[in-house]
Amino acid sequence: MSRAAVLVIDVQESFRQRPIWAYGSNPDIVGQVDRLVTAARQRGDLVVWVLHAEPGTGGVFDPARGHVRLLDGLTPTAGEPTLVKTAHNAFTTTNLQQLLTTAGVDDLTVCGIRTEQCVETTARVGSDLGYRMTFVTDATQTFPIPHREVPETATVEEILADPRTMTTEEIITRTEYALAGRFATISTVDEVIGAALADARR
Repeated sequence: MSRAAVLVIDVQESFRQRPIWAYGSNPDIVGQVDRLVTAARQRGDLVVWVLHAEPGTGGVFDPARGHVRLLDGLTPTAGEPTLVKTAHNAFTTTNLQQLLTTAGVDDLTVCGIRTEQCVETTARVGSDLGYRMTFVTDATQTFPIPHREVPETATVEEILADPRTMTTEEIITRTEYALAGRFATISTVDEVIGAALADARR
């Protein structure tokens, strides 16, 4: 019997430690993810939590700094695995595929931080592996992206003032455009929850 799962990717304290956090696309990322997770639990779907780590770097993703943990308000329950990855997508450096195969999962819903990076790459890889992917955009969050010529020492103010900076709205639009009809179904939290309720009534 097939089963569905929700992947929560990189909704972690590391990002909140960055100055650009205040300019994120989704101030209610925790609330939206929590709604998805609650609906998944009610359906009996698997919930998998994924964190990103960069050991030995000394940055906010270095586990030694203490920030590689879920944002306040999100807590796994018994039986919900937490994986730690060191690549952008959630598959390459973890046993995620094995875990999903063992659980009989073939429908995968993704959400999390960095709409166009870790969440998108996970959707692409998952699609290539044969999973039916749902990308819940309003349960993702991203941040303005500086132009490639902007030095790493640039301040947030300088990045935001640069007309070449890609806005969060542009990032989301481009990500949805690239994924839709190719790698994933684009959805919203309300749509996913509505579908779950409809299934429960059948």
